[in-house]
Amino acid sequence: MEALKLRVEPGFRREVKAERSFCLLSTIGNTPLIQIQQMTKHLRGVQVFAKAEWLNPGGSVKDRAALRIVEDGERSGELTGDKIILDSTSGNTGIAYAMISAIKGYRVELVVPANISEERKKALEAYGVKLIFTDPLLGSDGALIEARKIYDANPRRYFKGDQYNNPANWRAHYETTGLEILRQTSGQMTHFIAGVGTGGTLIGTGIRLKEHNPRTRLFGVQPDNGFHGIEGLKHIETAIRPGIYDESILNGTFFVKTEDALEMAHRLAREEGLWVGPSSGAAFWAALRLAESIGRGLIVTIFPDGGARYPEYCLDCERQKKRLSVEHPKLKPSPP
Repeated sequence: MEALKLRVEPGFRREVKAERSFCLLSTIGNTPLIQIQQMTKHLRGVQVFAKAEWLNPGGSVKDRAALRIVEDGERSGELTGDKIILDSTSGNTGIAYAMISAIKGYRVELVVPANISEERKKALEAYGVKLIFTDPLLGSDGALIEARKIYDANPRRYFKGDQYNNPANWRAHYETTGLEILRQTSGQMTHFIAGVGTGGTLIGTGIRLKEHNPRTRLFGVQPDNGFHGIEGLKHIETAIRPGIYDESILNGTFFVKTEDALEMAHRLAREEGLWVGPSSGAAFWAALRLAESIGRGLIVTIFPDGGARYPEYCLDCERQKKRLSVEHPKLKPSPP
């Protein structure tokens, strides 16, 4: 298979509406497509690319869905200036809501598991978001249930973002992520693979890619069990099933162990210069397994966020710090 020659776009050119030309929100989307080179040297006839979603202004792929959810709410009249945006999140969607709402002037309340990383808590607090913590043992499902209770108790007070069931989530990717991938690969991609959290990225992008070429093969990535450590991903069989997740369009699902996802994220930083989070490690682990099982193809996956939000997942950081750091010898005063 000939190496794909990507269409070169100068810098980070954005195609945006005129009214957004000087707004931070105009920089959401149009993320680069990066070829994974060092870790795929053993492949013949298969190329692997990843969308660098951590380069969105809010730091993750969730900027796309959050913006569409907010703007659809505005268009429908359900979201008005006197209402508070409410949703459950493990971090990234919440940060996206917070950034967008700071620009648009909305208040935000987020229900989150109490064990989200300190970096995510600090980011949300910096935006002035009200946080409601739930039992960490219940994970994202516990936060989802609590958000429903809060909304049902006072529906007039809130706009319910409901990222797990709101079709605006997958439509954001249908209208942006899918089109970008088609443009960036000149329509040559053969396989798409992405993690399953809400399902929005996988389903929305997948539907668009299948419309372009029905032979495109789609794969999901899930943790291998319900007690996992890959933030942002769901083990569907043991979790509350997202309403927007439709596995009928998929050709298969890869199940990844937490330690494999972390190890792959570690390798991506060391071998490719891509400092990404555990869910990106999971996506690439699956993409590599897929690549090794086919003879020819062009695989695209999604790297949802960067590694800066997950310092607790840095493998052997203390050992490396000692090995790579050099302590300056204490200088003796020069004789008079």
